[in-house]
Amino acid sequence: MALQTFDFEKPIVDLEEEIEALQREESSDPESLSRLETLRRELTDLREEIYGNLTPWQRVLIARHMSRPRSLDYIGLLTTEWTELSGDRCFRDDPAVLCGLARFEGEPVAVIGQQKGRDTRENVKRNFGMMKPEGYRKALRVMRLAERFGLPVLILIDTPGAYPGIGAEERGQAEAIARNIMEMFTIRTPLLGAVIGEGASGGALGIGVVDVMLMMENSWYCVISPEGCASILWRDAAMAPKVAEVLRLTPDDLLQLKVIDECVPEPLGGAHHGVEEAAANLRQAFSRHLQRLRSKDMDALLAERFEKYRRLGAYAE
Repeated sequence: MALQTFDFEKPIVDLEEEIEALQREESSDPESLSRLETLRRELTDLREEIYGNLTPWQRVLIARHMSRPRSLDYIGLLTTEWTELSGDRCFRDDPAVLCGLARFEGEPVAVIGQQKGRDTRENVKRNFGMMKPEGYRKALRVMRLAERFGLPVLILIDTPGAYPGIGAEERGQAEAIARNIMEMFTIRTPLLGAVIGEGASGGALGIGVVDVMLMMENSWYCVISPEGCASILWRDAAMAPKVAEVLRLTPDDLLQLKVIDECVPEPLGGAHHGVEEAAANLRQAFSRHLQRLRSKDMDALLAERFEKYRRLGAYAE
């Protein structure tokens, strides 16, 4: 199945199609071979030019790509012996978030990951990665279980936001998110997070209080989506591309603001162009930070976690 493409990628697609047409001819004519080699060089240069100068809005689009690796993909590539744990012991299971136990580089860990789908049927099943109160309570249950057995927690964030439906509100959506934020400051085990796609609003923050926060190169992390902000300020979602520049939601911006700790590189064009390479890069980052966190005294770790969030923000008087 052909990959989904965006308008800014059209010149690349056109050039790829021209190259494929020449390859199908299987001509050994020197002129054709020379033309093919020239086009390949042009394609390499064009990819580097376009993907090396992406706007914030273009990064938002790549973060939403339907073929982008999901949490389950990363879990399969990063861990072994994955065993899923279901339910919040209160209401029901939330399929928008995966929780379980696994081994990372041979060591036991707990894993929490928001899961989107790749087609309409799967997205409906996973509620487009939008967690409900029972999802946040399930995640907190597994974090407390990890704390009891001294297991680090790896958290994969990919959500357009918490689910805003009536049922979720009736079951205490805001309270569930707020409780998770509060409780995560007290969990006595290393917590490592990574935004692998979208990291929007309380939907991300409800599992996002961590000792180390990573972001994949083509992901975004913000208090609101560009469309949501544009609808509030201008009552026009079409202003989203402009708003994306102002919100400073890319990894480069958030590194400057010290909201995140590291940007994890992706293959040229996005993680969907090289899932195994993207996972290998994420593995290296997780491994490096986990090794450092394991050596820390737990009281010192909690104090640093608290101070990390106390220091967030920049302002001028």
